[in-house]
Amino acid sequence: MQALLTTWTEQIHTAARQGHTLRIQGGNSKHFYGPATPSDAVLDTRAHSGIVSYEPSELVVTVRCGTPLAELEAVLAEQGQCLAFEPPHFGDTATVGGMVACGLAGPARAVVGGVRDHVLGVQMLNGKGEWLTFGGQVMKNVAGYDVSRVLAGSMGTLGVITEVSLKVLPQAPAEVTLACHLPQADALALLHRWGAQPLPLNASCWVNDTHTQPAQDMLFVRLRGAVAAVHAAVPRMCADVAALGGQAAAIDPSQAKADWAACRDQRLPFFTPPAADMALWRLSLPQTAAVLDLSFAPFIEWHGALRWLWAPLSAAPALRAAAAQAGGHATLFRPPTQATGEMPAVFHPLPAVQQRIQRELQQQFDPHGVFNTGRTGLS
Repeated sequence: MQALLTTWTEQIHTAARQGHTLRIQGGNSKHFYGPATPSDAVLDTRAHSGIVSYEPSELVVTVRCGTPLAELEAVLAEQGQCLAFEPPHFGDTATVGGMVACGLAGPARAVVGGVRDHVLGVQMLNGKGEWLTFGGQVMKNVAGYDVSRVLAGSMGTLGVITEVSLKVLPQAPAEVTLACHLPQADALALLHRWGAQPLPLNASCWVNDTHTQPAQDMLFVRLRGAVAAVHAAVPRMCADVAALGGQAAAIDPSQAKADWAACRDQRLPFFTPPAADMALWRLSLPQTAAVLDLSFAPFIEWHGALRWLWAPLSAAPALRAAAAQAGGHATLFRPPTQATGEMPAVFHPLPAVQQRIQRELQQQFDPHGVFNTGRTGLS
């Protein structure tokens, strides 16, 4: 592995001397997210693979960047443990390095935190070819600026993550998913009320299911935790749904597991593009945000904090205005297969101060612009 790191270092030095750019690439499963400007060469991480150390009793695993994400999750599952933030795969080729670099989390994000909340330490090569180490394998090792967490969501613009230490958690002993018939406003109000109560609420999603006849407003909630806590919560939550005029019932565990995995990887029917000119937008909002006054039907996760919708590129100003008014932002997550008109910025424009901070951070890590692929929206 040391020979490979030496090769990468030489590749970075050469690119810096020649004024070229490198695009860091693992399994390429998230290539659609934050499309990059063309680069002169690719730095492929897949050969740098394997679990460096794993201490189940300490709930810590250290793994190389090119390790397949599915391989890591299988090893954790053998010990009854997991990555609690449920990172999306978007295919069979997803790697651990890409997971951290993209910073995307799945259905349980609102309860357990995101990728950065589980990163304990990293080793990386910056744009000067320097091998840097940040953090460690326990939370108390972090002092000063927590740089290891800055890399979560950096989209490969600060350097190559070579190794990462992650906090893992035990799998919950009990799990139940409830399917509730509720309109959007009632579902959001109920989720907000449940969030203030000591309930083992782990994940939720709401959708107007147009694939049923007639279409139905459905809220799905997943409970995870101690057996007694989950079993006690089910009748109480079903009663809350009934008080609003809705119906709730537990669904088959195997079906629920498959559906939540499909939700994580955007394989549910909602995520099929309704037309070639429609883009998938990701609206990140406060959990308490009300129903948005938009003509596009949403798919809602994270107890109201994450709202997906299909809309044309021309809707960008309206979507971003609505998100900003609610205290959030809108991201062009998946571009249309047939784009018409001007392509808006992928990410919601940052305030001037934040743009300056981000540019200066990139300058410190990568003064020669080796990894300046434009994926974060800054050139």
